[in-house]
Amino acid sequence: MNSPKYKRIMLKLSGEALAGEGGFGIDFEVTNRIAEEIKELVEMGVEVGAVVGAGNIWRGRSGEGMDRTTADYMGMMATCINALALQDSLENIGVNTRVQTAIEMKEVAEPYIRRRAMRHLEKGRVVIFGAGTGNPYFSTDTAAALRAAEIEADIILLAKKVDGVYDKDPHIHADAVKFSRMTHLEVLEKGLQVMDSTAASLCMDNNIPILVFGLDKPGNIKRAILGEDIGTIVSK
Repeated sequence: MNSPKYKRIMLKLSGEALAGEGGFGIDFEVTNRIAEEIKELVEMGVEVGAVVGAGNIWRGRSGEGMDRTTADYMGMMATCINALALQDSLENIGVNTRVQTAIEMKEVAEPYIRRRAMRHLEKGRVVIFGAGTGNPYFSTDTAAALRAAEIEADIILLAKKVDGVYDKDPHIHADAVKFSRMTHLEVLEKGLQVMDSTAASLCMDNNIPILVFGLDKPGNIKRAILGEDIGTIVSK
């Protein structure tokens, strides 16, 4: 079997990915499939950190007319629901998992402590980071970039509903052009919706590559780890 290209990764999953075709809530068939793919990585010796969004339950901007800070905190709570669901799917197939949250909720998860997170990773446990950065006005993309920098991840695997970065929305425009490689600066200058500008800047400043790929095709997470030519790589 081919050796993994990366030793420690940050897997960023959108909340929508967990919803499957339903578009809302949690599709446990999808969650279980993702868990099986993560298990393969662990068995290959890859250390896996993960951040899950909350778009399947709540986004800060969903609270139209609400106080923005309150709406964002509600989104952070929703990420913890998804984190616990993914943890359950992983532990049901024998993968040791810890959920660490940026907002303390000691009855259900550990508080985020960098050294403890790195120790879990070294022991082969999957660490799921919930509640974003713990601050309003920051997305889960920024949380993934921040945690990736803190745990010294080799790469961020950005799993999306599209199979890479395009110059425009391929779901709307048939002539959309896919990029195979880009720099962080190009992403920022072109205003492409890879991740928000704060997250992209953080990755650029800390030289963290990002691989954007489609999650809809089973086995893509493993293909990404093996360095196969899928998706779009964003690097310095």
